[in-house]
Amino acid sequence: MKRLTTLASIAGLCTVVGLFMSSGLEDVSAAVVSAGWGAALVVLARIVAVAWAGMGWHVVFPKGSARLADCVSLRFVREGINTLLPVATVGGDFVGARLLSKRGVPGALAGASMFVDLMTQALTQLLFTVVGLALLVAICGDGPIARTVEGGLALAVPALGAFYLIQRRAGHRLIQGLLSRFASGREWRAFGAIDQLYDSLRRLYANHARFAAALVVHFVGWVIGTLEVYVCLHFMGYPIDFAQALMIESLAQAVRGAAFAVPGALGAQEGGLIALCGLFNIPAEAALALSLVKRFADLGVGLPSLLLWHRIESKLRAEAPEEERAADAETGRTALRVSQPATLGPFYSYAPPRMGARLGDGEELKKCA
Repeated sequence: MKRLTTLASIAGLCTVVGLFMSSGLEDVSAAVVSAGWGAALVVLARIVAVAWAGMGWHVVFPKGSARLADCVSLRFVREGINTLLPVATVGGDFVGARLLSKRGVPGALAGASMFVDLMTQALTQLLFTVVGLALLVAICGDGPIARTVEGGLALAVPALGAFYLIQRRAGHRLIQGLLSRFASGREWRAFGAIDQLYDSLRRLYANHARFAAALVVHFVGWVIGTLEVYVCLHFMGYPIDFAQALMIESLAQAVRGAAFAVPGALGAQEGGLIALCGLFNIPAEAALALSLVKRFADLGVGLPSLLLWHRIESKLRAEAPEEERAADAETGRTALRVSQPATLGPFYSYAPPRMGARLGDGEELKKCA
């Protein structure tokens, strides 16, 4: 998996370099400079959209079971990890659920809320893409791009249905294997027993009013993201209307979703924006400048979010009992002699190595004490 991610990153980076070279670095740079303060407004729009998504996560919880401030702050952590780290755009969601379980939310409920939140985001993105496709057909006709989007939707619908089905009782073992991959050993217990997880999933889905409210909130969040395209292109001197901006944003997000295996959707985002902006006679250098401004927003929101994650993890370690830290240190030394479980890599220090040998006669336990 790591090798495939590396190869995808290299291919995406080569695509990006090729697109920028063919469009002319000076022309792209001039287009970025022409955006001016629009770039700062794009970052602001991204902050609002991520905070809004945090509110969408909070809506799925039963009243009083989670704080809005926790959901919003951890939604930024999820965004930073998914955007800037090679975790196939889902690793941050598992981290967010784990950290939420450290803030007084029952582990099974935190894990279930993460799955329901992903479901509402996926459903609303599908609807957002359908709206963008309808606008594309109405504005530009049923051309090659529209047919490509239609084919993508035909594949996305059954995939989304399968994701929903694995959250039902029939998906018991699949969910257990997935969570075990991202959170092994002691940390798996933070999510509670698998039966409790499914009980929480049933309770969250059974609350139809909150589920519907979460769908509305997330859909509005996708529309808020349209401001990035609308504002940036206006500042660069390409005054498109909001419906055209919504079409570009919705289909560009669909391209990013399809390229989830490529870190940061390198190459896919740039190529998609060139094709979509070209429908409105916006040159390739302006489309690449728009992509760059969007990536500035990725960094402007993602880097502080990763620092927030580091601060939260440091605080959790500082609050851990002294004997637990000593046990972790001893386990770390023992890990040099035993095999490691599959984890998300060095960024995810919360997945401890598995001890492969029994402690003899309690001597090492005494050393830890």
